[in-house]
Amino acid sequence: MDSQKARAFPVPPSAEILVVEDDADDLELTLRALRKHRLADRVAVVRDGAEAIAYLFGTGAYESRAREPKPRVVLLDLNLPRLSGVEVLRRIRTDERTRHIPVVVLTSSSESGDLDECYRSGTNSYVVKPVESSEFEKAIARLGAYWLELNRTTSS
Repeated sequence: MDSQKARAFPVPPSAEILVVEDDADDLELTLRALRKHRLADRVAVVRDGAEAIAYLFGTGAYESRAREPKPRVVLLDLNLPRLSGVEVLRRIRTDERTRHIPVVVLTSSSESGDLDECYRSGTNSYVVKPVESSEFEKAIARLGAYWLELNRTTSS
């Protein structure tokens, strides 16, 4: 899949879901499932860990969104360029401004070491990406429904 096609989604200043994904195919499947199931009006997409941090903390290219509301949930891949998903997760959890944002690690890794490290670092959920596209879509639909429709977060 063409990475430019996946990158064509504009990053809104305020998003309900932040998708942190560098794989164009997985990104396209995720976005298609979110659109199909009408789970989010606004989805922001960033392609590496450093960009995720900039988006969340309103720095660099995202300086203008510093005062915008934070996403209601972050879907975070583990294997990212520039800054790993675990490092992004740690930064989210150690900052008062972001520590309450639900983070779902969405990864191809089923390694117990990765799972343990993510829970030690504060993930709310760890989901191994299904290989089959229809199962992947179902998983995203379930994640979106839970985190956007059922789950309640703090008002801070």
